[in-house]
Amino acid sequence: MSNPRADRVKAVARLAHRKGREATGEFLAEGPQSVREALLAHQSNDQLVQEVYVVPGFLEGHEEFATLLDAADIHTFFVTGDVISAMSDTKNPQGILAVVAMSQPQLFEVLATKPKLIAVLCRIQDPGNAGTILRAADAAGADAVIITKDSVDIYNPKAVRSTAGSLFHLPVLSDVDLGQVVADINSAEESFQILSADGYAEHNLDTLQDGAVLRAGAVESVSADEPALERPTIWLFGNEGQGLSEQEKALAQFNVAVPLYGVAESLNVSTAATVCLYASARAQR
Repeated sequence: MSNPRADRVKAVARLAHRKGREATGEFLAEGPQSVREALLAHQSNDQLVQEVYVVPGFLEGHEEFATLLDAADIHTFFVTGDVISAMSDTKNPQGILAVVAMSQPQLFEVLATKPKLIAVLCRIQDPGNAGTILRAADAAGADAVIITKDSVDIYNPKAVRSTAGSLFHLPVLSDVDLGQVVADINSAEESFQILSADGYAEHNLDTLQDGAVLRAGAVESVSADEPALERPTIWLFGNEGQGLSEQEKALAQFNVAVPLYGVAESLNVSTAATVCLYASARAQR
């Protein structure tokens, strides 16, 4: 393909915008890392990747993609640099992009896997933060990520890039009602504790980590009236500027603060989320 004004090129470019994604149920995965992970995930879900567009010279330096594309058995189009630039959301495209089907797993499906750790993004607005938290959740071994209404669209091209492929590694539920999710979790057969990350909370993450270490291997566990990082946990993380609202914090059993030892007023939400998720992951292991 060599015409950057072709209808197909315009259709792919529209996926950079929410209206285009909602109309088709598809989104863009751009660059080697995102496309590689999408193609690997396609091996267990052959409805995931719809088509791939690649500049011929790209394959010369990325030989693995020829094997992945052959195995995927999907439509692959060779395009010029002008075409991929017209399709891409970035100023400097990396030579490959894929059109991927959006998925929306259901909460009951996630709960059926007996999850130990779930991250909930409450009104997170920045696509970089949303993608980074999802990536951190993946790295910490979380079982799912839930994104509430009024949050950024996780299929925004910048958010997708920020996940560095983690979007394809674990279930992501988006545009959900937090109150309904919490009600469903509380009525589930499995018992979860819901923790909210709040800079002014009564519980301290360091203290909770110390307690988890002291209890490791012990016969007795902590009272249900106190938080314990080793339990199956749902973490709530709030808006960048406002944090969690009083209503959101009220949905948690316990509010937990990440201690600040320097003079910084607060932590970026993605940094705080990473610290909290890893604290739980370590305690659970």
